[in-house]
Amino acid sequence: MTQMPPVDEQMRLLRRGVSEILPEAGLEKKLRKALESQTPLRVKEGFDASAPDLHLGHTVQLRKLRQFQDLGHQVLFLIGDFTAMIGDPSGKSETRPMLTREEVEANAESYRQQCFRVLDESRTEVVFNSEWCAAMNSVDVLRLASRYTVARMIERDDFHKRYQSGQPISIQEFLYPLFQGYDSVALQADVELGGTDQKFNLLVGRELQKQYGQSPQCVLTLPLLPGTDGVEKMSKSLGNAIGIEESPGEMFGKIMSIPDELMPTWLELISDLPVDELEATLRQLEAGEGNPSHHKRALARNIVEQYHPAGSGGRAEAQFDKLFVQKDEPDEIPATTLPATDDAQWIVALMADHGLAASRGEARRLVQQGGVSINGEKVADIDLNLDASAGQSYRFKVGKRKFLDILFT
Repeated sequence: MTQMPPVDEQMRLLRRGVSEILPEAGLEKKLRKALESQTPLRVKEGFDASAPDLHLGHTVQLRKLRQFQDLGHQVLFLIGDFTAMIGDPSGKSETRPMLTREEVEANAESYRQQCFRVLDESRTEVVFNSEWCAAMNSVDVLRLASRYTVARMIERDDFHKRYQSGQPISIQEFLYPLFQGYDSVALQADVELGGTDQKFNLLVGRELQKQYGQSPQCVLTLPLLPGTDGVEKMSKSLGNAIGIEESPGEMFGKIMSIPDELMPTWLELISDLPVDELEATLRQLEAGEGNPSHHKRALARNIVEQYHPAGSGGRAEAQFDKLFVQKDEPDEIPATTLPATDDAQWIVALMADHGLAASRGEARRLVQQGGVSINGEKVADIDLNLDASAGQSYRFKVGKRKFLDILFT
């Protein structure tokens, strides 16, 4: 069992990078009680399985959870397999479509496998909120709904804006904060973490715990990581995310593409540079000293090595230079072999079926935008059909970093 440090030492670490602690005195009290009794706090965070794979935006909260673990506390990694089917309305201007059970289960499995790239598995309890939410009958849901008022719901900023502008709000969306709050009751959480956009939902959890006779959890909100576009928060649905299981080369290249003004935020939120080095780098950036590309390369190497084996950052940087500085092809290009056929193969289908595009729609857009080359020649025709007879081979280049050799045999 990890020995818990003194409370002031724990607070100094836990305050770092946090937007708010509500209430701060309450967290100190809980930490003191945990230290005296040597009973770890139960620290919860929920991740709705609304899209496959965790990305760097998720790691802002995961890294804070890991700090709690390193201080001797227990993490409850909650996969919102039930709430994901409803859809979190936080920050949304319209009702989100409900996911199918099959979609949610596939997404949840990727979360379960990937969270331990950051968290200590021995101090993590993975739980699914369908265990208690799906077991509720209609009477249980009505009783839960009776514990919060419509007036309080409308105080929520995104609901208030939609109500004022005449945008529809479904009753389903009112239920979401209640189910998320009830998770804290079911788990008897001492602390809950979330992004700043989750503040309302986290405070609902505090209120419901009071009503169920529990000591209310303390809430820590953390900044949202801007995506690679530098505008919106990181999200797979917005196409500005970097998955923690992406290849070192893809990860390095995407980090090198971020706007320079994102550097201080990314350094503070997702690098693991030693404190002295981090502060020195931030001072240099603020003063406009040094080459921004030098700092960005250091950040990219640091992040790549957090999620890949030692040395991956340096190798990814060398690959990046080969592609973008020397303008060469990578040393290793993935290849796939397909059975020969007399039927010509549609370029759009080949790209979508073999990972060069997320969908046929995206493949069409990439071709139309001039982002696809075959055997060194740009392709502009979305109706192009390729000869698939035995011995035909094609080297696809999509964008600046994706390559694939396809051989028909």
